[in-house]
Amino acid sequence: MEQWRDRGVWRRGIVLAVIAGLLGLLMLLHTQLPNKVGNLGSLTETFLPWLGLGVPVLFVLALIRRSATALVALLLPVITWVNLFGGLLGDKTGKGGNFTVATHNVNAENPDPARTAKAVAASGADIVALEELTNTSRYEKALAGSYKYHSVQGTVGIWSKYPLELVQPVDIRLGWVRALRATVRTPQGPVAVYVAHLPSVRVKFNAGFTAGQRDRSAEALGRAIAQEPEKRVVLLGDLNGTMNDRSLAPVTSQLRSAQGAAGDGFGFSWPASFPMARIDQIMVRGMDPVSAWTLPATPSDHLPVAARVKI
Repeated sequence: MEQWRDRGVWRRGIVLAVIAGLLGLLMLLHTQLPNKVGNLGSLTETFLPWLGLGVPVLFVLALIRRSATALVALLLPVITWVNLFGGLLGDKTGKGGNFTVATHNVNAENPDPARTAKAVAASGADIVALEELTNTSRYEKALAGSYKYHSVQGTVGIWSKYPLELVQPVDIRLGWVRALRATVRTPQGPVAVYVAHLPSVRVKFNAGFTAGQRDRSAEALGRAIAQEPEKRVVLLGDLNGTMNDRSLAPVTSQLRSAQGAAGDGFGFSWPASFPMARIDQIMVRGMDPVSAWTLPATPSDHLPVAARVKI
């Protein structure tokens, strides 16, 4: 204890304290980061939870340096991180619900479509949405026994235990079809279901986080959902972005994340080998999420995700 009574504990570790303060400010003011330069704001927001890993590293260094100043400065990133993500740490899964949905980016190069489709169907979902479809017939054959109704529009598809009506592609400004909208006639009444696969993003050394096409598609999808006449809406798909990403606000501002409301933990879904972000989303409007979870890995590079809601 004598070493901590030394007045030097407040003079040592100034650099560590500054780094801790900057880390806290980065998390606290992430919405102020500009997107004009390489979409820096969206890139930071995509992996925002992982900034918390800097706290234990700085904590250990502060102990080694015996710096009280650095330890006090660490309070800012700790409090900010807990404020942002503390609500996701607990298990909010409930019981009940009467409508289960699942979505999966199956990967265009999937070597075993049949096994992938059956793994998602094993969730017991009433609705299954698949994205990045190429070999459609193999998925249709694998799911035929579990789902009486289905429709494929471009590279996205919906499989349902209940009748489908008004199925149509949704224009998300790509020039080809990667989104659809359908009315599902559930026993509790009609539900509008959207299935979407927004364009991929890339991190390039000379261009930063290239997401312009994804952002334009998000705006178009948001407009379509805003004009939806049905009160109950479900959005399923690979949005190539997290709920924290400001560029997805045209969509996320209208809907509620099932994982955020009723999940256990962060529910990261990509990449399947070491999930670091939840870019596969289930969002709802006019219904209450009861539980949300990730499904076991398939031959895809994404994990399937599922949710149960109460209509």
